[in-house]
Amino acid sequence: MIEPQSTALASNWSAKCFQERFAIAIFDIDGVVRDVSCSYRRAIADTVEYFTEGASRPSSLDIDLLKSEGFWNNDWEASQELIYRYFEAEGKARANISLDYDRLVDFFNSRYRGSNPDNWTGYICDEPLLLQPSYLESLTGGGILWGFFSGATRDEALYALSGRLGLVAPLLIAMEDAPGKPNPTGLLAAVEQLEQKHNIETKLPTIYVGDTVADMYTVQNAKTQYPQRNWIGVGILPPHVQETEQRSDAYQKNLKNAGAKTVLHNVQLLTPELIQDLINL
Repeated sequence: MIEPQSTALASNWSAKCFQERFAIAIFDIDGVVRDVSCSYRRAIADTVEYFTEGASRPSSLDIDLLKSEGFWNNDWEASQELIYRYFEAEGKARANISLDYDRLVDFFNSRYRGSNPDNWTGYICDEPLLLQPSYLESLTGGGILWGFFSGATRDEALYALSGRLGLVAPLLIAMEDAPGKPNPTGLLAAVEQLEQKHNIETKLPTIYVGDTVADMYTVQNAKTQYPQRNWIGVGILPPHVQETEQRSDAYQKNLKNAGAKTVLHNVQLLTPELIQDLINL
């Protein structure tokens, strides 16, 4: 895994960029920038176990299968859905299942962030990073504008981007800013803000980099709404699915079936040269 760097890095290297910008790359965060297999996903399992009174604890594969449906990007909602499905399998109608969503969110956050909202000590503190700041700098030097669109809350996203990677005021569209994926509103907003910030008048080819089916569906929905722009989905295999070749292959197939033009084992393999190749395909 990539170790965090302490040196602060400005999110805008335009002064260093001597090459004409030719593309935009927008990155998801979870599973792309940071490994959440033992944090968000562990919190999902804890939450389901707690609200089923220990009767059900979903495995990593169970969570992947749910997310492969393309509609469970929000981990609070994913936890709720897994709880509902457990009780439905036990013969209970969903309408008769008493589940307080706010209480569920509070419990989830107590695991992911920790019990003290002002001093996080939860699973988020131990997430390995999957890229280093020099990679982002190489994109800028190669003519790529970049930003982030994530279903995580703003505070949780900035914990990784600013607190761990040292990015200064990164362009970020977070949970509070747009509807959840696969709705493309947040992706479109990130692109628009980058273009306004850098005075880009042409519709640059845009890549969205994500690790879930919902991410790839987001690209397809953006393409449907704004076909005049070249939209490209790039899938990333999160670390937890790379433990076996069989699981990795199955996950890769799901991403490609959802629209990914290519699937990579690590985000840093997405170089300016590869981006140019993807645009030309």
